[in-house]
Amino acid sequence: CTGNGICKCRVCECFPNFTGSACDCSLDTLPCMASNGQICNGRGSCECGTCNCTDPKFQGPTCEMCQTCLGVCAEHKDCVQCRAFDKGEKKETCSQECMHFNMTRVESRDKLPQPGQPDPLSHCKEKDVDDCWFYFTYSVNSNGEANVHVVE
Repeated sequence: CTGNGICKCRVCECFPNFTGSACDCSLDTLPCMASNGQICNGRGSCECGTCNCTDPKFQGPTCEMCQTCLGVCAEHKDCVQCRAFDKGEKKETCSQECMHFNMTRVESRDKLPQPGQPDPLSHCKEKDVDDCWFYFTYSVNSNGEANVHVVE
């Protein structure tokens, strides 16, 4: 019973937190916890204490490694730009392509959400089409809704 149970009549009776015919499957999800506090980064399932990544772009022990991904900031900058400032590469297609997040305008950078909230949060500083910096945060809540806060 791989040391995780007791053999009785040739059948393993597993200790708590273990399962399987040989008690070799841990039910502990701690090894699957990603740095954002989500099991397998929200991109896989935890099976026997190991992440099984369901999104093929994401790999690694907690489904956090993505070699082909743009950063969150670069990925969303065009949509934030057109929604907040009505300009940029997606200005003409904004209403079709960029409605996948809730947007809140804030007066200044110190009014942006700060780390320490329950949802994973990215702070972004990007250049717009006029070569000016703009600032926003991107987070996804437990319901899977994306929220953007952008400095006016």
